[in-house]
Amino acid sequence: MKIKRSAASAVFDTVNVVCMALLAVVTLYPFWNVFIISISPTAEADAYGLHLWTSHPLLTGYQMVFKNQQMLISLRNTFVRTALGTVVNLALCCLVAYPLSKKYMPLRNVWTSLIVFTMFFSGGLIPSYLLVTGLGLTDTIWSMILPGAIPTYSMILVRNYFQSLPPDLEESARIDGANEIAVLLRIVIPVSVPIIATVALWSAVGHWNAWFDALLYIRTPKKIVMQLLLYRMVIQGTNEHLTQLAGSNEAEFKPAVSILKAAAIMVSSIPIICVYPFVQRYFMKGIMVGSLKG
Repeated sequence: MKIKRSAASAVFDTVNVVCMALLAVVTLYPFWNVFIISISPTAEADAYGLHLWTSHPLLTGYQMVFKNQQMLISLRNTFVRTALGTVVNLALCCLVAYPLSKKYMPLRNVWTSLIVFTMFFSGGLIPSYLLVTGLGLTDTIWSMILPGAIPTYSMILVRNYFQSLPPDLEESARIDGANEIAVLLRIVIPVSVPIIATVALWSAVGHWNAWFDALLYIRTPKKIVMQLLLYRMVIQGTNEHLTQLAGSNEAEFKPAVSILKAAAIMVSSIPIICVYPFVQRYFMKGIMVGSLKG
């Protein structure tokens, strides 16, 4: 059966489609612009204006990126940091959120309030630096992971999701003799995939994009992460890093600066973007359920 639509409804849908299309173009164009610059000849890459396509696609920038040892080492360090940091965040979030989701836990509201307090107030940069240095974590990967091991907002969402689960699931497991750890690992976590996938995505993106903590705590060049190297190349525009990456002297390298920067940005962006399609189907459900119940 056909439903007759009014003229106002048709106009409303048309405006929505046009606005969403414009929003998609505005969102995707910067990424497309960087990609086109990364495969363009030097003359086109350095030209002003919109970069919609290139007449002679080249992979020179990517070849320089993947031939450079420092770039590969920093990319490896970023993968290690992201994987280890995400695992630590998820493990500690679940271990803290599970007891806080139980009404029978003594002083539950007090502990929750103390943890939420850290969302709004912190010791500051200098005390944090002194703490990390005093613990002997400087120039180690743990200096970039342990200070943010429990993301408070993510933990609150996980706690709320755990509270929304039917109590019967846990009670049936306890009747069979399961303790709290067994209930968490075998019952609660398997049915909480949406919120866990959501928190894992947030944590992975946060670790992948982080560079400031590496700037503060990492001293050895072989331990820096990709984003810090990218910061020095793109934001600071340090010729030393660009020349080293190109493997040539500054005069030979200067025309290819924009191409190399664009290629480095693409290499650092694509891996984390590829994660989104695998987590997207859990994202909205995890956000909605985790944010409803306080």
